Amino acid sequence: MFGFGFYDVFIIAGILGVQHFLSTRDSVYWGALIPLVFVIWRTWILFNENENLLAYVLILLVGLAFLFGGWYEGRKALQKKRKQELDKMKSHDIK
Repeated sequence: MFGFGFYDVFIIAGILGVQHFLSTRDSVYWGALIPLVFVIWRTWILFNENENLLAYVLILLVGLAFLFGGWYEGRKALQKKRKQELDKMKSHDIK
């Protein structure tokens, strides 16, 4: 009914979910994995399929904005979780 475009929404949501998961790991570099793959993939499409340069730049900027936004939110969530754990540990120490 919706064709191929319908499944694109689920693929993009899955990628953003994985991006958030990787961004909440201890190493900050895991969150850079998907944006790096995205840049390589879009550049490969630019050179191999003769994509319009303007379309390449716009798609790259929008995609990276979402991926880096997810990276930032994941790091904030990790810091919040660590702070909650620290507060919990401090509350158990005080008698």
